[in-house]
Amino acid sequence: MKRIISRDNAHYRELKRLHASARERRRSGRLLLDGMHLITAYQQRCGRPAEIVLSDSGAGRAEVVDYLASCPSGMLITQLPDALWAELALVDTPSGIMAVAGWPQPAAVVDLAADTVALDGVQDPGNIGSILRSAAAAGFRQILLSADCAQAWSPKTLRAGMGAHFQLDIHEGGDLPAFLAAYRGQSVATAVNATADLYTAGPGAGAVTWVFGSEGQGLRAAVLAATHLQVRIPMPGACESLNVAAAAAICLFETVRRRQRAVDGGR
Repeated sequence: MKRIISRDNAHYRELKRLHASARERRRSGRLLLDGMHLITAYQQRCGRPAEIVLSDSGAGRAEVVDYLASCPSGMLITQLPDALWAELALVDTPSGIMAVAGWPQPAAVVDLAADTVALDGVQDPGNIGSILRSAAAAGFRQILLSADCAQAWSPKTLRAGMGAHFQLDIHEGGDLPAFLAAYRGQSVATAVNATADLYTAGPGAGAVTWVFGSEGQGLRAAVLAATHLQVRIPMPGACESLNVAAAAAICLFETVRRRQRAVDGGR
């Protein structure tokens, strides 16, 4: 086990860059996984992480001790004082364990006939993580993010996704209008438009791409124009719009409901 006690330590500075910098995560192809749940989810799908990082207080927790006992003898383990750990932690009650892991790679080619969730300019990491979690639960495996979305693999997005990332093919920096123009299923966008069809009119059978826009601006005109259908979610209350993660969950599980109803013979 390696112990670090100084903020000036080169390896500690490297961990801080992984925590803070999207550019460093992309350059190195590595992630920081905060907490036992994320580490376990990663390991089930992607194999062992490259390094385990512990806080002094976390090292004695029962679940951490049990996990370390299962690690191979050559596993790199780094332990930090709680004060240094706090500079990497995302929450006030830290987990006490993180992992440095390789960035999972999506399928080499985007599938033009797969159920897809496409995000255009969604900039809140928590919203992206929540959408990924709903997509995985609803059976949508392929995710496309435009270049101006928040990074899908940031620590905050990973935490909000609760392990869903590792069940998905996530393609960042996508050209959404080009994808939608070539898509062989039906693409559907939510719109704040009183004349649009209700979201329950969206497709059930066949491949579908649901397209969701930024929290403030919605979809870019070029993306909206490339979709086959625009639908609305009725809001009888006084709010102007729904949180994008809430809207995504409603629409994705409407597709699940319609498909299940077709399997059940319309019951």
